[in-house]
Amino acid sequence: MLLGSQLRRLREARGITREAAGYSIRASESKISRMELGRVSFKTRDVEDLLTLYGITDEQERASLLSLAREANVAGWWHSYSDVLPSWFPTYVGLEGAASLIRAYEVQFVHGLLQTEAYARAVVRRGMNGASAADVEKRVALRLERQKYLVSENAPEFHIVLDEAALRRPYGDREVMRGQLQHLIDISQRPNVRLQVMPFSLGGHSGESGAFTILSFPESDLSDVVYLEQLTSALYLDKHEDVAQYEAALKELQQDSPGPDESRDLLRGLLQLS
Repeated sequence: MLLGSQLRRLREARGITREAAGYSIRASESKISRMELGRVSFKTRDVEDLLTLYGITDEQERASLLSLAREANVAGWWHSYSDVLPSWFPTYVGLEGAASLIRAYEVQFVHGLLQTEAYARAVVRRGMNGASAADVEKRVALRLERQKYLVSENAPEFHIVLDEAALRRPYGDREVMRGQLQHLIDISQRPNVRLQVMPFSLGGHSGESGAFTILSFPESDLSDVVYLEQLTSALYLDKHEDVAQYEAALKELQQDSPGPDESRDLLRGLLQLS
């Protein structure tokens, strides 16, 4: 995505159409579009030809962009789990790992970055009904690997609104749910985590369309991405007007929900009841 956005910026600065750029590398206009959106792999020769077309002659600048192209084609660590993942999910894992700010609303269950191992196993078993024990464990291992990013040295800011429904819907037995609630209380006290609970008592709210995640990146060239998971696919929205609507919805959810301290008290109350 970063390389694609930089290639788009260079192309537009020279006033070159996607069609002309495609012609220069023996490709279609649509391929240039997919390259600029970061949705296809990059051939070094194609990037070299495009840089020449865009008038980039400085060796240092060319080397930097070609290095990005090589990095873009290296498979991420999560690709070793691709045999147990739906086809659209590795893209999300890569984006999540590159984000500096993750904002989310969840209603069905606790967000994957905040799940305990036992709770995650219960969720995966339910979602992968009929899967082998080995496949279930591999999916759980991926979820735990993703969580390392949240507590790493370069951890992102993570702002999450959990609907009370996600906390009351049982996955696993009583001890699993108690462990999950305690984990939420503990991790919500990390400086990079802002956890709020949307209580039933509020009634209707702006999260009526369901769960969503907004990913923001440290590179100014990259637009925010909204991730919407569906039953058989996922949507990645990056148009400004789409992102703005989800940002407004999340802001309203945050304003309507109790703050982090009050939300922890809510979690403690649920823990006592469980």
